[in-house]
Amino acid sequence: MSTTGLSHASDTTRLVIPDLDAGLNFLSRLPLANPLQSEVSLNQFFDSLLQSPPAALTYLSLLEQTRVPLCFVEEELARRYVNKPLPLGDVEAQAFDQVVEVWRKVTRAYSQCAQLDSDADDPEHPLRVALVLHRCLYYTTMIIVEHYRARREIPAGVWLDLHGYYASAEEWGVATYPLADALDPHGRSTHCMAAYVMALLMDVSGPYSLSVRDQGIVRRWATQWAPLVSIHGAEPGEALPPFAVDLMQDTGLKSISDSLNTSQLRRLDTSRLAMVLTQVRQQLAQKLSPAQIGLGEDCSVGHCRRLLDHLSRPWTQARAARKFRRQAASGIAKVGAGFEAMHFFISGKEFSQPENVRMYSRQDFDTLFVFRQMDDPTAKLQIQQGTQVARPDEWEVVNQSANGFRLMRSIAGAKIAHGQLLAVCPHDGDRYILAQVTWLMQDRSGGLVAGIAALPGTPQAIATRLLSGHTGKAELYTQAFLLPAVDAINAPQSLVLPVGWFQPSRVIEIYSETPVRVRLDHILQDGPDFERVSYVLEK
Repeated sequence: MSTTGLSHASDTTRLVIPDLDAGLNFLSRLPLANPLQSEVSLNQFFDSLLQSPPAALTYLSLLEQTRVPLCFVEEELARRYVNKPLPLGDVEAQAFDQVVEVWRKVTRAYSQCAQLDSDADDPEHPLRVALVLHRCLYYTTMIIVEHYRARREIPAGVWLDLHGYYASAEEWGVATYPLADALDPHGRSTHCMAAYVMALLMDVSGPYSLSVRDQGIVRRWATQWAPLVSIHGAEPGEALPPFAVDLMQDTGLKSISDSLNTSQLRRLDTSRLAMVLTQVRQQLAQKLSPAQIGLGEDCSVGHCRRLLDHLSRPWTQARAARKFRRQAASGIAKVGAGFEAMHFFISGKEFSQPENVRMYSRQDFDTLFVFRQMDDPTAKLQIQQGTQVARPDEWEVVNQSANGFRLMRSIAGAKIAHGQLLAVCPHDGDRYILAQVTWLMQDRSGGLVAGIAALPGTPQAIATRLLSGHTGKAELYTQAFLLPAVDAINAPQSLVLPVGWFQPSRVIEIYSETPVRVRLDHILQDGPDFERVSYVLEK
């Protein structure tokens, strides 16, 4: 690569960027087809600016030029850890650390740029202050977003940094200065208040309970609707909403009862957002497509409805009543993952094919032939599978409710994914139930914290098989579960099958004591490794 206009240290790869042309030349040669190499180049670029900063206006121009390629490169690198089970592997964790460090680095660069821009008499100075503070808000929010996507707890101090940037925008009187944003796909302008509100809306959406896909949709909607929300100081004697932001506390929007210093409180006016949410839900009920009403083309009507139902209370600051009250608890719960292990824990024995489809290897038949005189001809053939007996992981119970638990453990043990199916033996029971991971996070100490919700009914371990495969022959049985109907909560009888099995009206065979054919009806619940489906007996 040509290095015209760039000077390098004789024995290192450190760059020195003396002027705007040299910086633009370097950025124009980023190998975007190779995100890993681009990541290295961008790190060199930011290190150079931080160590040998150019003039303030040049500095700001160069940082603005990095926005589009930087977000592209970091999004590509994030694919290594986004939507991965916890704890992350070494390569995944390294990619996460690299992305977060880049967001920190570019935030420091913008802050340094502001310190160098001392020309307060310039009429354009307030606009530059607004621009710098918006970018600091944006990239600090990206640190938070990456932690949500990797299901990591937010590090100490990040929310205080975000509050500080917004407070500075208020102090300078530039919180609502309109700013161009090259990252907005529709070319809309933005401002510091909107960037700050977007982070607050993301936080109250319950990101650790959302899939990565839903996090992306919520982030898009939060960005789109954040300008509808205004922020105001708390006036003496004024009635405050249930939730507010305390600029001196290292957290996002929180209950007003937890705030001590009212002078640092900021309340959100979400009345216009509430009106838009109501209007959008009405339009969906009128059969308008999500794309027609600005919700995007990547989600169905039903999906949008469920997500909007989830967001309506926190985004309008309404207190959500808990369906089931949590109670403090302590003890050790045993947890198994994977259909084979779960089937073993629930049935209490290893899985084997029913006699009518059992197949034996050549070695099995050779053994039977050689030792045929030693066997009872009337005895059933018993073939030891030789599989290793599964062992459950042990999780500490933090609290429980009528339909689930909050559990925690160290990183030692099986990987766990959001939405995954688990077999759980509660601390106060002796039988395994089926449950789904509905909330998952790795805390600052490295331990895992999970919220799990029990599937309705006491599971029965069964076998199931497709009636024909691509060869036209009957398939072998595999592990599955049968859940009885629970009339008290209107839960129908259902089957828990491996992911990918469901097709509307597909006929499969289930086996408990005898084979029975059933017709699959509807998906009731699903996750990355299972489908819970209703069914009817095939006549």
